[in-house]
Amino acid sequence: MLNYYSYPHKTAKEWVTFVHGAGGSSSIWYKQVRDFKKHFNVLILDLRGHGNSKPKLKDTFNPKYTFDSITEDIVEVIDYLKIEKSHFVGISLGTILIRNLAEKKPTLVQSMIMGGAIIKMNFRSQVLMKVGNIFKSVVPYMLLYKLFAFIIMPKKNHKKSRSLFVNEAKKLYQKEFLRWFKLTSEINPLLRFFRTKDINIPTFYIMGAEDHLFLPSIENIVKLHKKASLFVIENCGHVVNVEQPDAFNSQTIRFITSLKG
Repeated sequence: MLNYYSYPHKTAKEWVTFVHGAGGSSSIWYKQVRDFKKHFNVLILDLRGHGNSKPKLKDTFNPKYTFDSITEDIVEVIDYLKIEKSHFVGISLGTILIRNLAEKKPTLVQSMIMGGAIIKMNFRSQVLMKVGNIFKSVVPYMLLYKLFAFIIMPKKNHKKSRSLFVNEAKKLYQKEFLRWFKLTSEINPLLRFFRTKDINIPTFYIMGAEDHLFLPSIENIVKLHKKASLFVIENCGHVVNVEQPDAFNSQTIRFITSLKG
């Protein structure tokens, strides 16, 4: 089972579950846990191969690296803790896993908060993935990761986010990185499906105004999906919870509490 940390609240009944992106770990939520645990029961977890969810020997020979199998990892923790329903907060690739979970197990998902959300790969990100696929076996994976991090988060004020993700990615084994990278072949058809299907779950997109690769497609999707809303944080890039934690926390907590009305 995945490594996780839970912070039960003395009186609150609602749960908030945090899902990080590829190359990150539960530690990227350190600026959220303090604020959220004042109001909710909180669960943070390390996706397989990340943080303290170290790959076991049997995983080395397991070819089953798909969005569905990784989503099942999250469900396993939720079931183990006997959580009937949760709000889910994701960042970057974590938002794809949350949307997939909502598709597979909609009764588990009270709402979706999607930070630095990915709903469409634009031309530049498609080229990035193709270049990565060509060179992934010959170029050291950390060099690739640093390049990706710089293209996604290029500005000076994104440096903290870049550094955090690069430092976390250093903890991944090369084989683990390559397994995760293979998931990119699944991304386009999955995202196309998510764009066309309007799911009946409250969804809050919280994006940086400087998230040049992914913000335009999110602006389009909120016009099409009835229960979707968007908040854009100025002077902020892709990893909104790290770059602007105060704005991220206040807006997401406001959104969750507004659902009680």
